[in-house]
Amino acid sequence: MTHQVHIIGGGLAGSEAAWQLAQRGIKVRLSEMRGGGERTAAHQGDALAELVCSNSFRSDDDEKNAVGLLHHEMRRLDSIIMGAAEVGRVPAGSALAVDRDVFSAEVERRLGEHPNVEVVREKIDTLPTEGLTIVATGPLTAASLAESIGKATGAQSLAFFDAIAPIVHYDSIDMSICWMQSRWDKKSGPGSEGKDYINCPMNKEEYYAFHKGLMEGEKTEFKEWEKDTPYFDGCMPIEVMAERGVETLRFGPMKPVGLDDPRTATPEFPQGRWPYAVVQLRQDNKLGTLWNMVGFQTKLKYAAQVELFRTIPGLQNAEFARLGGLHRNTFINSPVLLDRQLRLKGAEHIRFAGQITGCEGYVESSAIGLITGMMAAAELQGRAWRSPPPSSAMGALLSHITGDAEAETYQPMNVNFGLFPPMHDVGKKQRKEAYTNRGKADFGEWLQSMESVPA
Repeated sequence: MTHQVHIIGGGLAGSEAAWQLAQRGIKVRLSEMRGGGERTAAHQGDALAELVCSNSFRSDDDEKNAVGLLHHEMRRLDSIIMGAAEVGRVPAGSALAVDRDVFSAEVERRLGEHPNVEVVREKIDTLPTEGLTIVATGPLTAASLAESIGKATGAQSLAFFDAIAPIVHYDSIDMSICWMQSRWDKKSGPGSEGKDYINCPMNKEEYYAFHKGLMEGEKTEFKEWEKDTPYFDGCMPIEVMAERGVETLRFGPMKPVGLDDPRTATPEFPQGRWPYAVVQLRQDNKLGTLWNMVGFQTKLKYAAQVELFRTIPGLQNAEFARLGGLHRNTFINSPVLLDRQLRLKGAEHIRFAGQITGCEGYVESSAIGLITGMMAAAELQGRAWRSPPPSSAMGALLSHITGDAEAETYQPMNVNFGLFPPMHDVGKKQRKEAYTNRGKADFGEWLQSMESVPA
């Protein structure tokens, strides 16, 4: 098939960009090196849009949450990622979490069946010198292509470390100690009972012993050239968080608030009391056989992980489907290198999409892939392009990447209301809802206007 756009990278952003182009009648060649004899340090298989860290797309609340608003906007634009997430959805309270295998298989099926998409298992070592191209190779870009990008940009790529949380087999969890409950009994949707998480309780003595074990456990050693590489706050290893203070984890991933331990029930407190600390596990597949340790990204060595995590009440016999890990992520200084349409300055036939642009998170990466696909389609079809309003989640994220951020301190960023134009005339308690209401209205007007944008 003769292609009109070449997409390099079959992750979330590349898959979304391919779908958006194909749905608009554009023929796409999607190059993915996995399956062609190549692997990365973090991927487990060859599937398109493989989720290498958590299985969560975070909050699905589009009334008071920035990432939930981004979900809303992507659904309105026929996102393949959001569509596949619905197919693979598993219980997760107010969050959107998926069976990672079902999700990736659905993305691969839809793209594989599309007449305008050709998926090719091949490694691309250099940036193409001509032809419309979208680079969506993500934070694990192969060294040869990263070197080519470095030469083209004339700037050294930035980098940060990203950590992966362990996954536990359900049948190895002691449910006589643990219990099922979402925080504050939050329901994930129709039919939900507010019991989407497994909770492992800790008393004060157990928590302090666990904290000590984190501090003393054997960690992954960095290579000399990696020692100045920072962590991204949104995926901080749990032991790095623990270094900030002995109580830090109790206000983060081990927060017990809103979780009633039924084993402590009394006539006065029939539902039970909150433990001193809690380790939560979230369902990782539709069968409910695999559960992800929420917030437990780690750089502990494997043996140290097994030894320490089996001290958690309820996980004393835990069997791990996957242990935690650490990998180095790479991204470019987008505010300097890219124009407002995500084109590489000086080589406008090349666009960048996804995490390599410096956005962080599955949803954000997918959203930038989506908008990049729309931009390329508009260019090919001779239509004028107008970016989403900065009051929308997609527009705010795009503005941050393409110029609003400080270039000298540019770091990966999740979508958040701090990226939106401020609303000083709204009280703090109403502000989040006001942001989402404004964003939905402005995004809807933008969608209507795009349908009649002249060439």
